[in-house]
Amino acid sequence: MYWPIGAARIYSASPTKRKDHGHHDSEGSQPQVDDEDVILGLRTSRSGHLMATITTTKMTVWQASPTVVLATSSRSTASIKDYGPNVAVFLRPDASIAVVQTSNGFLITYSLIVDPTNQVYQQIHEGATQQKLAGANRLILEQERAGLRELNIKFRMVIRIDAGIAAALTLDNEIIVATRKPAAVQCIKWTPDNVGRQTSTELVSRMSWMARGVSIRAMVYDRAMSLAIWITSDGQAYAVQRRPESSKEPDENQRLFRGYGFHTPLNTNLEATHAAINARFSILAIACVGGEIHIYTARDYAGSIPLSHKLLFPASLSTTGKISCLAYSPDGYGLVVGYEHGWALWSVYGKPGASSFNADANMSKMNDECWLTSVSNVSWVNAGSELLLTSVNDSRICMMEMAKSAVTSCCSSANISRTLLLTSSHLMIYRGFDLPYHATISADASLWQHVAIPVLYLTNQRPIRSVVTSHDGRYVAVAGKRGLAHYSVGSGRWKTFDDPEAESAFVVRGGMCWYQHVLIAAVESDESYELRLYSRELGLNSESLLHVQRLPSAAVVMAITGQDSLLVYTYENVLYHYIVNASDTTVTLFQVGQLALNGIVRAPARVRAVTWILPNFQLRDGDPSQDVAHAAVLFLVDAKLVLLQSSTSDGSPKYDMRVIANNVEYFDLMRDQGTLSDSPGQSLPGSPSGEQPLITGLHADRGIRDSLWYFDGESVKFWTDVEDLLNSASTDNDRYLPVPVSTVTDFYPTCVILNRGIIMGLDPELHQRRDMHFALFRQTIRTQLFLPQILRKHLSDLDPAAASVLAFRYQDLPYFSHALELLLHMVLDDEVDAGVKAEESLLPSVVSFLSSFPDYLDIVVQCVRKTEVRSWRTLFAYLPSPQQLFEESLEKILLKTAGGYLLVLQEFGTSSEQCIRLLQKAKEAGDWDLCKELGRFLMALDPSGDTLKDALGRLGINGEGQINGIAADRSVLLATPRPTKTQNPHWFDGESPRSSGRISSETVLSPNGTADSEDYFSSRSG
Repeated sequence: MYWPIGAARIYSASPTKRKDHGHHDSEGSQPQVDDEDVILGLRTSRSGHLMATITTTKMTVWQASPTVVLATSSRSTASIKDYGPNVAVFLRPDASIAVVQTSNGFLITYSLIVDPTNQVYQQIHEGATQQKLAGANRLILEQERAGLRELNIKFRMVIRIDAGIAAALTLDNEIIVATRKPAAVQCIKWTPDNVGRQTSTELVSRMSWMARGVSIRAMVYDRAMSLAIWITSDGQAYAVQRRPESSKEPDENQRLFRGYGFHTPLNTNLEATHAAINARFSILAIACVGGEIHIYTARDYAGSIPLSHKLLFPASLSTTGKISCLAYSPDGYGLVVGYEHGWALWSVYGKPGASSFNADANMSKMNDECWLTSVSNVSWVNAGSELLLTSVNDSRICMMEMAKSAVTSCCSSANISRTLLLTSSHLMIYRGFDLPYHATISADASLWQHVAIPVLYLTNQRPIRSVVTSHDGRYVAVAGKRGLAHYSVGSGRWKTFDDPEAESAFVVRGGMCWYQHVLIAAVESDESYELRLYSRELGLNSESLLHVQRLPSAAVVMAITGQDSLLVYTYENVLYHYIVNASDTTVTLFQVGQLALNGIVRAPARVRAVTWILPNFQLRDGDPSQDVAHAAVLFLVDAKLVLLQSSTSDGSPKYDMRVIANNVEYFDLMRDQGTLSDSPGQSLPGSPSGEQPLITGLHADRGIRDSLWYFDGESVKFWTDVEDLLNSASTDNDRYLPVPVSTVTDFYPTCVILNRGIIMGLDPELHQRRDMHFALFRQTIRTQLFLPQILRKHLSDLDPAAASVLAFRYQDLPYFSHALELLLHMVLDDEVDAGVKAEESLLPSVVSFLSSFPDYLDIVVQCVRKTEVRSWRTLFAYLPSPQQLFEESLEKILLKTAGGYLLVLQEFGTSSEQCIRLLQKAKEAGDWDLCKELGRFLMALDPSGDTLKDALGRLGINGEGQINGIAADRSVLLATPRPTKTQNPHWFDGESPRSSGRISSETVLSPNGTADSEDYFSSRSG
């Protein structure tokens, strides 16, 4: 997932004139933009290093990083008169040719020629001191020192399209143009073929797979999938492929394309307007007239493209306006959608992220931040680390820096268990795992450690394509276009290659992982493929390699599993099993097995992550060379979590495959989280799953250690015991898969902190202030308890013993009582809303389970006071009477708890006698704050004050502030103002004033580490 950070950077190729109001108040200044300077289109090259913008008269070519103008081409007045003003711009994927579309149906082509011998821009630091230079952005200075190559724009030719231009695509070998009258598709090659032919045309009416009488109005193409989406005038969307030339027969010379319709609108609001293709996850996004976004899954090229899901509206259609553009991030994990009045972000499977619709429109207009109020074009650059936005009637480009999860580059267990973010030039490491319990769920910005990536490495090898952390969080490694670098969180030092040639001699392909202080990297070097082992304690050079393991083909993914096992999956569809053999002097890899998956995994490149599950007997006493025969392998293929199990048929090994989850953004096997911390002789601190004594007990419980978690874009789901999952998935056992436990969060979950019982995630926040003339984004830590859901599952499965064991493991958490309160609240609300019959109710089991805990009385009263009155009778049908609970609280000297039950007793129509008894106990205990609250309670029961006077008399407190004739401290007198006639003397008259109150599953801790709760008698208005 992606989160915008900081303030946006604004770039413009033309000066912007502003009105001078003569003052500097909050009104600011409004820009005057010349119509000839308004940006109409934005395109980026496939690599993202170049981009082109278009106005009515000019085309400007930019370098993306650093963002500077390289060249500009302005058209003459005669050219504009003959061909018409500019309408759109297109770039050939390699950025060697730019195409400008005009309003009169012409395509003007230009060659973009880079001169490697000449450079543009030179550093001039007039009056700059060394101190000022040291404080400047070192990355930008280093890039400018390296120089920017000169780029020349040369006119090529003008192509006239007599039939009018409706849409166009620029591909590697040709440009595809959809015409208006007649409706047709023309393919124009950049250069003529061997026989001198350069163009070919196919009429839309001759395409049998398209509806009759329609024309094409939009087209998008993805090279990785070799697939295009065409949107027609009737709002339908088609998946289209270009027919290979070798397949053409003489009578099919004009059959250039084949396609299948997959989006057919049922009404006008569902007509397609824009489209985007996500090759990484094989999904297609369609934006509709009414603002809906439909996501389809492309299963094959034969037309099997079912609807996957729909994205939620970020706001009402009147607020957002119609969709103007949308684009997936380069890695496919994020989707940005531009609207007429703003923009919004989603994760790949629909979790809402940041958006501009939370901004103050008046303040955005006052500060002239058009990128918050209007979007016309969007584009990702720098491997998704930066997002470009343009606005309607504006001449500027807005660039937002994005922080993305390390999981997007390497879906490993270490990256999932540790919250690590990557920006264009920094790492953001969350350090809350090493702090006490209450600090783990703190949103304090100081818990983030910002680490700058070495400037020289970033200058030569940007963008960063892969980042991985160790399980204990002590080390981080990054890899750019070539080479790698690694960082020690403890010492704060980076290690990079001293020799630039050695750094550029290989590229990381297949990922990286840490084994203690040893970095294992899958690399490609000189057309050979290797696993290289680097020690953090040694420098980075060719001589410091600990070990090199040759691979027959390139690695796709790899993972550390168990105590010393390394799994490497390669493009030849083979899973290799290595043992990491560590000694005092060296570390080597020893291959002990391999598994060929031909015919099982059809496309190795689609695999995103791999791990396996070994039986307990094999873990304890098994021969490592036999692990392959006993293991159950988990693959994440696109968004499908696939389980591969071994079995024996006719004496020969057999592997059965089953898809156990769909729409998976990431998954985490908890057994892998704590592997390194359990290693004997381990000298490094434990991972988040193993740094507290509590985890020892948790690992002894198989249901927790072997839980399997995944996130599907809507909720975090998990199986508490993977052994049950394996038994159900076996083909010999014809059972359905067990239903996973589901936990819905209102933020994007980044990791599960097992020993603390919480799911942690990030939530974006947009900050605007009147004393600050720009808006900025930041991310905040959010958490949610998962204990209530697991306990509920065990109780619903009639397994209170498992619930008790689980509760015992977590009972030392300072917010454990809050988790039990949530459990009671969830079950009560669900059963009241659903009208569950008494014989089917789960409440008796929950109440019986809670009664075994010492905080039972507090848990019940906390739940009652935050629940609607209509639910009380349902709850107390399975509880002792409120009177009994009140008496039990008094007996245990839980005075505030007893005060909570007074509210319930008042609703059930009992007298004020209990309040007077409690007042007597509070006076004896010296709890004068509680006495004052009880006095207010009696005044609410009897506005005349007679009940309060009688109570004071019985307690020996007179109106002069004396207790049994002794002067009392006037600060604790029970003098309470008489309520006015407008006040309701009864707090619970019909519906409770707290009827809108809900118990939040997001835990908030007070400074003393306990779950914060308001006073029983405060905030009467709810």
